[in-house]
Amino acid sequence: MAETVDVLIVGAGPTGLACGIESTRAGLSTLILEKGCLVNSIFSYPANMTFFTTRERLEIGDLPFACTNLKPTRSDALEYYRAAASFYKLPTRPDQCVTAIQPQEGGFRLTAASASGRATEYAARKVIVATGYYDRPNLLGIPGEDRPNVSHYALEGHAFYGRKVAVIGGANSAAITSLDLYRHGAAVSLIYRGAQLSRHIKYWIRPDIENRIKEKSIRAYFESRVTAIGEDSIEIEDARGERFPIGNDFVFALTGYHPDIGLLRRAGVQVDPSSFCPDCDAQSLETNVRGLYVAGVVVSGKRTNEIFIENGRFHGRQIIAHLRQKL
Repeated sequence: MAETVDVLIVGAGPTGLACGIESTRAGLSTLILEKGCLVNSIFSYPANMTFFTTRERLEIGDLPFACTNLKPTRSDALEYYRAAASFYKLPTRPDQCVTAIQPQEGGFRLTAASASGRATEYAARKVIVATGYYDRPNLLGIPGEDRPNVSHYALEGHAFYGRKVAVIGGANSAAITSLDLYRHGAAVSLIYRGAQLSRHIKYWIRPDIENRIKEKSIRAYFESRVTAIGEDSIEIEDARGERFPIGNDFVFALTGYHPDIGLLRRAGVQVDPSSFCPDCDAQSLETNVRGLYVAGVVVSGKRTNEIFIENGRFHGRQIIAHLRQKL
């Protein structure tokens, strides 16, 4: 087992990096474990993705986010967070998926596994879990969802030119993906359980998607749900309970994501079964397991529209200020 560090952070997303910066600034020995690469969720975004927010609201560690556009792209963000990690010399270890956090006398023992299955143990006095949620989609639980022509993540529209594509969902991701597919020559069907598009759609996107639906460039099925996915068709159930098939080649099931509550529960953290919110102090973010903290979107459980990079990046200050009193 490696030497015991003061603070071990699980997750090297923007929030995890922000926690690491605060920890190193406080003079604490720090280690950040990440199951993928640095800011893995941003790396997984579509190549042409642009953030909704402005660059200054993505900044961490008081480092200016310099880029050409007011709203940065995925590429801009990857470059910025690499620079932040390098500037603060943050000790990060990629390809380390934490599978267990076990409280022990004086701290915690953690077990992590690489993609090849090699296990490594770590020891820490305090632990911060900042694992995000992007790699855990909310499944529909319908026949055919595991087919190769289904994705829970947006892909670039060019590959779907001339194809019939269904987009399940009615929030930002579904709207943006539908528009991108339409503009790259796909025949798009939008299926949403609500009577109208989500109120959370950004104001500059809403007129575009509504006008495309109104002119039938994108065919929308409201108060409807997909009940089965086949190789070249999907089955839809409408508000009256009637089911009917439509021809379809590919499905984007953009129904949201949720945090990994299993890791927290195995560590002894009490998690609300309906909201997925961990039991933690609102100010310090320390859980019911003393010395184990949560940061970022994992704090809000299923309510993923409450915490973003913009506010989760400040969690590190709250946590480090509290745990310094206990080290």
